[in-house]
Amino acid sequence: MTDSTAVPVLAVGTYAGGGGQGVHPLWPGDGEGWRVGNGYSDAPNASFSVHLARHALHYIVDEGAVGRVGVFRHTTDGWDKLASVETGGSAPCHVALNPAGTLLAVANYASGSVSVVRLDPRSGLPEGPVHVRANRGSGPNVERQEGPHAHWVGFSPDGRWLYQTDLGTDAVLAFAIDAAGAVGEPRIAYAAPPGSGPRHLLLHPHLQARAYLVSEMASTLTTLDRADDGTFGNPRIQSTLPDGWTGESILAHVAINAAGTRLYVSNRGHDSIAVFALDADGVPTVLEHIASGGAYPRFFLLLEDRQTMVVAHEKSQTVTTLAIDQTGRLAPTGVELAIPGVAYVLEVAPSGG
Repeated sequence: MTDSTAVPVLAVGTYAGGGGQGVHPLWPGDGEGWRVGNGYSDAPNASFSVHLARHALHYIVDEGAVGRVGVFRHTTDGWDKLASVETGGSAPCHVALNPAGTLLAVANYASGSVSVVRLDPRSGLPEGPVHVRANRGSGPNVERQEGPHAHWVGFSPDGRWLYQTDLGTDAVLAFAIDAAGAVGEPRIAYAAPPGSGPRHLLLHPHLQARAYLVSEMASTLTTLDRADDGTFGNPRIQSTLPDGWTGESILAHVAINAAGTRLYVSNRGHDSIAVFALDADGVPTVLEHIASGGAYPRFFLLLEDRQTMVVAHEKSQTVTTLAIDQTGRLAPTGVELAIPGVAYVLEVAPSGG
């Protein structure tokens, strides 16, 4: 990044196939004074990442035919690429760290597999072979569910379970992890309705027994009870679209605020953010649907300290922002930045991490 000596607090990942130039710095401003800088090309197809604060490392996927995850450190001089590892799968689209920061899990969408990489506890760098667990099966949608499609991975807070959503087989899988960090064989933790296409799973930040599953093709939010044996049950399903709306839309991203009182979902096609209030038991009630400000909101990032949501739109290739008020509702700000191939927005710590 050569266009400014200031360290950005945000960065934008892009797809090369959409004209993206890697990872761009993004400087927030007041009103419409946001700025985007030149791309860092050694991080192509950066559609998701995770940050390990202890080592100030960012693990960023390269969602290509030959899947890779790059290990990067950010400083005032820009990005330093420290390592790159092939995932053993195709089109990695999501990554997660276990609570100890010693295992990195990767969801390989196209190959329908999950990869697990051991990390050196002293450096955070990959070590040893990559272990790949491939799923099998299909779903009723012959165009989208011809085979397994891993879309999300995440660990339980105690590190005993690795979870995976599979859009292609309508399932949430669970892998037991032993004390040595070995990953067991998959088991079905929850069977979603056929053709719904599970995309992301979200664990409530404060309620151990509460989880939320968002299904891409059905545009639904499912509230689940999480059991100690790694399974999910008692599903309560509701739409993420307004009552009576009949156009074509698929769901994309989900996030919850730090207090665990508001949950947000993006709808591509309806091009909106659905806002849900969560009660003391984590039960969602829809508050509003608000236009995201662009076409196909693939991802959004909550910046609660700035009372702002940053939204990445894959079809309009724009980044917009929405203001978050004291009730958790959203409002447009007028900020719109054109970024070819935009896929993802990540936080970059001001200290360089």
